[in-house]
Amino acid sequence: MEIYEQKAITTTIRATSRASVKIKDNFYTLEYCEERTIPNIEGVSLESEKELLWDDVNREVDKQVEDIWDAVMKK
Repeated sequence: MEIYEQKAITTTIRATSRASVKIKDNFYTLEYCEERTIPNIEGVSLESEKELLWDDVNREVDKQVEDIWDAVMKK
């Protein structure tokens, strides 16, 4: 049996970050999703692009948690 060699290339990456938090007596679930197109140019590192994407979506969800925390705790 011949080993198949992958021919598909990644052209788009997508990440979804989600967090559920309990603040006082309420639970909040926050989510952010972002999709990026990988340019077909020399020097693109797919692993670096994925890492940067994860950093950005996680940072956005962290900001959403902070915003809710600030709003609820000021009441």
